[in-house]
Amino acid sequence: MRQKQTGKRVLELIRPYKGYVVMVLLLALITVISTLYVPILIGKGVDLVVGPGQVNFSGLLKVLLTLGAAVAVTAAAQWVMSLFTNKITYQVVQDVRNAAFRHLEVLPVSYLDSHQAGDILSRISTDVDQFSDGLLMGFTQLFTGVLTILGTLVFMLTISPKITVLVVLITPLSFFVANFIAKRTYTMFRKQSETRAEMTSLVEELVGNQKLVKAFSYEERAQKRFGVINEELRVCGIRALFFSSITNPATRFVNNLVYTGVGIFGALTAIGGGISVGQLTSFLSYANQYTKPFNEISGVVTELQNALASAQRIFDFLDEEPIPEDAPGALVLEHARGQVEFSHVDFSYVPETPLIQDMNLEVKPGQRIAIVGPTGCGKTTVINLLMRFYDINSGRLSVDGTAIQNITRDSLRGNYGMVLQETWLKAGTILENIAYGRPEATREEVIEAAKAAHAHSFIKRMPQGYDTVIAEDGGNISQGQKQLLCIARVMLLRPPMLILDEATSSIDTMTEIRIQKAFAELMRGRTSFVVAHRLSTIRESDKILVMKNGHIVETGTHEELLAAKGFYAGLYQSQFAKS
Repeated sequence: MRQKQTGKRVLELIRPYKGYVVMVLLLALITVISTLYVPILIGKGVDLVVGPGQVNFSGLLKVLLTLGAAVAVTAAAQWVMSLFTNKITYQVVQDVRNAAFRHLEVLPVSYLDSHQAGDILSRISTDVDQFSDGLLMGFTQLFTGVLTILGTLVFMLTISPKITVLVVLITPLSFFVANFIAKRTYTMFRKQSETRAEMTSLVEELVGNQKLVKAFSYEERAQKRFGVINEELRVCGIRALFFSSITNPATRFVNNLVYTGVGIFGALTAIGGGISVGQLTSFLSYANQYTKPFNEISGVVTELQNALASAQRIFDFLDEEPIPEDAPGALVLEHARGQVEFSHVDFSYVPETPLIQDMNLEVKPGQRIAIVGPTGCGKTTVINLLMRFYDINSGRLSVDGTAIQNITRDSLRGNYGMVLQETWLKAGTILENIAYGRPEATREEVIEAAKAAHAHSFIKRMPQGYDTVIAEDGGNISQGQKQLLCIARVMLLRPPMLILDEATSSIDTMTEIRIQKAFAELMRGRTSFVVAHRLSTIRESDKILVMKNGHIVETGTHEELLAAKGFYAGLYQSQFAKS
């Protein structure tokens, strides 16, 4: 059932190029007619050679000239047809890849958090390639194969209806064999695609974390994990290949039965005077041409099974629910004042595992809010909700008095500047990375932002300065340097609200002290949310939220919370017990 639905969706993709499809069909028809006309000419030529000294040379010359013209027409039609089929195939593949990439950009963060990056990459690249190969073979061989079978039957009927009936009676056996095998190959090719994606995910994970693998001597365990998946891929690959490879020999066996039957029955008919030797020659040629497409079609069916299995994985990806559209008439937040309010907010990543429950918080414009608590208490989750990477389950979260569901996502996120413990860098120059959120910024503005982030000195020491190309995710610079670039990016944006999640965790103490001063200047007049484990960095906060198990258990200034001798005081004393 799913296979039929996938086939229908593939046809929907081809629909915009139906003009090309019609041309392919017409050219396929011309190719088949000119190809099938050749055996008739050969038969006529054979009949013109009656015996020694009885050869009609003038008639043979005409036959040869006509034969040359037929071959030339066939070659030209096949060449033009291949141009059109390539056009259709690669245009459809481009459409699929564009659709997949566009869909990737509108998928919610929850999907990306719960699916391996390697699997997504495999669907957009490997599976689309597999789909392309099957589609191309389908167009080039399926059309011509079917038309060849139908055309051959017509030509054979004009020569001898009796022998044609014999051919038609044996033919269904070939269909049965091909269909029997095709049903099994689809499932196996789908399993092969899934296992290949699993391998891609593992390789992507290990390559991206090579230093971690080496640091913990994980090589042997990684090899074992790879070996298990590789063995699974080998087994399902052999099974898929076995069934696909027996299709051609099995149909060839049936087709040889057809050819043998035509040869014997045709010879007896010729001896009885029912047909001429030339006609028998033509008929044997037709019998061979009639059975040949079955072999090709069986190969096409195998490729199509692989293509459909890959297409199904692509469609499954495209069917994933995207982020809901902004609400009709949603507010475009130009420049937020910075008033943020949580009112009875509930949220959990998994319904059966509650996290944030009945959270209430009012943040006034320009306030500096610190969020502290043990790992897993919900600090980063609060940031995800503020940025609307995830939507709250219930309650109300508002900015400047408007529920964030009624604010466009782009404008909401544009009012925040984020520096996280995890750095976000792309392959490109240092200048491009700093100006990522504001590409129209001048070089002078970028340099000023880098100076404010205390990144200018290390950038000037790089081989090409601000034009130095850094690897994807900053693989060729240190963790501290990566974090400085992310801080410089926010210094350039200077948004009305800030989110800092362990923003200086990878930076040396002296630089951190300087950056804390720069942040203090940047945060002046801006609503700021600071997540910190080092409590010494948040003493000056207007309000400190102490979280535990998704709840705000304490609220107040540093001095108020210490005086209360509660959970915060315990955290603070555990860090500064010696001092």
